[in-house]
Amino acid sequence: MLSVALRTLRARWVTFVGSFVALSLGVGLLAVMGLALASSLDAPDREPERFAAAPVVVKGPDTLRVPTPIGDRVQKLAQPRAVPAALKTELKKLGPVVEDRAFAVRARGGPGELVGHPWSTAAFAPYEISAGSAPRAADQVVVSGDWATVGQRLRTDRGTVRVVGTVAGLGFENAVFFSDARAAELAPVSVQLVVDADAAAVRDAARDSTGVSVLTGDRRRLADADPDRDSEALVAMNAMFGTAGGVTAFVSVFVVASTFAFAVAQRRREFGLLRTAGATPGQIRRMVISEAFLVGVLASAAGCVFGAYGAPRLAQWVVDNELAPSWFTIGDYTWPYYMAFWTGLLVALCGAVAASWRAGRTGPTEALREASVDTRTMTWGRWLSGLALLLTAVGTLVFALATEPGDLLHRKTYVSRPMLLITAVALLAPVLVRPMTRLIAWLPAQLPGATGMLVRENAAAGVRRTAAVAAPVLVTVALAGSLLGATATLNEAKATETRAQTAANFVVSPGSSEGFDAAALTRLREVPGAKVSATSTSAVYVLEDGVALIKSEARAADPAMLATTTRLPLAAGRVTDLDDDSIIVNEEWARHTVGQSVAVWLGDGTKKTLKIAAVMHTGTGNNGVYVTPGNAQGASVDRVDVSVADGADASAVAAGLREAVRSEGGQVLTKDAWVRASYPETNRTTRLGFILVLGIALVYTAIALANTLVMATSDRVRDLAVLRLAGATRWQVLRLVGAEALMVVAVGGVLGLLAAGLNLAGMWGALGLLEVWSSIELPWPVLGAAVAVCAVLAVVSAMAPAGVSLRRRAVELAGMRE
Repeated sequence: MLSVALRTLRARWVTFVGSFVALSLGVGLLAVMGLALASSLDAPDREPERFAAAPVVVKGPDTLRVPTPIGDRVQKLAQPRAVPAALKTELKKLGPVVEDRAFAVRARGGPGELVGHPWSTAAFAPYEISAGSAPRAADQVVVSGDWATVGQRLRTDRGTVRVVGTVAGLGFENAVFFSDARAAELAPVSVQLVVDADAAAVRDAARDSTGVSVLTGDRRRLADADPDRDSEALVAMNAMFGTAGGVTAFVSVFVVASTFAFAVAQRRREFGLLRTAGATPGQIRRMVISEAFLVGVLASAAGCVFGAYGAPRLAQWVVDNELAPSWFTIGDYTWPYYMAFWTGLLVALCGAVAASWRAGRTGPTEALREASVDTRTMTWGRWLSGLALLLTAVGTLVFALATEPGDLLHRKTYVSRPMLLITAVALLAPVLVRPMTRLIAWLPAQLPGATGMLVRENAAAGVRRTAAVAAPVLVTVALAGSLLGATATLNEAKATETRAQTAANFVVSPGSSEGFDAAALTRLREVPGAKVSATSTSAVYVLEDGVALIKSEARAADPAMLATTTRLPLAAGRVTDLDDDSIIVNEEWARHTVGQSVAVWLGDGTKKTLKIAAVMHTGTGNNGVYVTPGNAQGASVDRVDVSVADGADASAVAAGLREAVRSEGGQVLTKDAWVRASYPETNRTTRLGFILVLGIALVYTAIALANTLVMATSDRVRDLAVLRLAGATRWQVLRLVGAEALMVVAVGGVLGLLAAGLNLAGMWGALGLLEVWSSIELPWPVLGAAVAVCAVLAVVSAMAPAGVSLRRRAVELAGMRE
């Protein structure tokens, strides 16, 4: 049968080229994602930046370390603590000590991200004066880069200053250096310092200071701003490439298996002839598997070559879009090629085996009879698989809704769940295709002429062909609707939740990351008719089950004022019961009963036992906890909610608020404007990651759709010839082929929309159980664009081969043998 297989490959080259293209593209995408994922596992060692020339850096406690039976649990502190004063005194006996300070600066006409430092720390980078002199007075500064010149006066949120010197930029920051005295006024707290002394002596002096770090050599990079940015970037890239790789694997396996099954289903007439000629079922199966093995090996090898070409371009794309650090490149890994190659070959063989098993069991006369019209398209195996997946999807959804509805709002859940339902819908698609095509084509079939009727009957009769061509469209529409719809629905739910919780008329945001200073808060409170509630961001840590150190975002607020500007979603308790010895938690906490006591660590690492004053509903998961300002020492006020007193003029209050924060660059927004500006806000990495995923899916869909339609159209040459012999013109036949392609795209779009709608309905139900009622948001523009692209490609891919075949005489085409 091998010789027969080889002759078949040569005779039916269109079918096998289609299978080759689908498989090689899938393997290529798997290789690209595997290489990108492997390359994002490790980051190069970063050298110190701001303290590259510093002798020894001493850093105050910035981590919370809690011993447990399975080892120490560690979390970053929300408010790092300063170096203890006693230690600082001891260090000054060893050598000169320079206190480091860093604070945000906003300058008119300057770069968007300016950071201020005391001039005495410039030598540790090192920065060197390129023009002018060092700052000595409070209104003098030295700037890095070439955006300002010596003698220029700058208006900043720290006052009007004069540039007395410039230094060359070093690439990692845009610095503004003040005199040491002025920097100490602007940033009174110093959490790290530089000691010019022997490192061993410094370590000996700091031995009894809990949490203090003595940094030398390459470890000095831990004193730089955001020292964990590389590891955080790797985590983000791992998540993005992992998601993209998982979706790519699903789409490629789904489409390749569908294409191979369709390619085998096209050859039922050929199998029937072979069975009539005496071929056994085993020989038929071996022939199909041999063909699949040959195509699988060649296509998988070609896909690996494509992966080697495409991976560096993907790396460049993520770097250019600032999704990855500038150092990110594709490493020299081999395992992604092996993984992609063997996955592609396995998928090819599995797809062929599943289809050939049915072909091998068919009798000779039954095969010949089935060659014209699709009957019994649903095998027992397909019925069982489709129903099992559907029941699993529904069952797990019901279980999650009954036990942990909040889990359905997590990204890993709403990214993975759609794949289960999409596969179930695709397996059961042949059951839905015939009634759906008759429904969609009902109106066109009523119009004058035979085109509408023929479209309906051809699509309904060729169920396998319709289902195979609709599969790529189904995947794209379902993924776009599920992924983008999930983020849009969740964002709308967060906005609805925030809008319901905010009772303030205005929200005031600071002009810098340091938040509002005391003078600004005083000015805001003095605005006539304004009820001001100033809150700050902190954190609370709790040890659950004795082994898990959990960090919860906390907001610190005055309880009396909080009650006037906020409507917390309380399940029990009262906001006004909050005091310095209590806390408001949410239902996600292990202990969440009013009156219970919980042992927590505050944002600065201080351990304290607090009583639960109130309990909030979980909501979308961002309710966090509330404490008093006394339990958030060191946290700066980063938000001010303002309610208008009874009888006061809202416009006058708004004007007063704007005047109060004008010098700091603060922003005053109405509640609705603040909600629109702040919520929802999809993470940029998540948004671009989904664009990457959907872009891959759309490209793959486009190629697979064109590929499958070329295969399907080339297999209908005799049918088209019969239409010509029946009197149809060439244009009428082409119009029929185009209309059928549009019909199939419509079927795929409706099935995809059905799968997406069911997925989003589960999320909507979860939100309702969490006391958040908002609408389901479908990305209609994206879905419309995806369907439109699929429709154009489908029409072109169907009409082009049909047009080529119709150039021959109809009598010749009708007499062609398969």
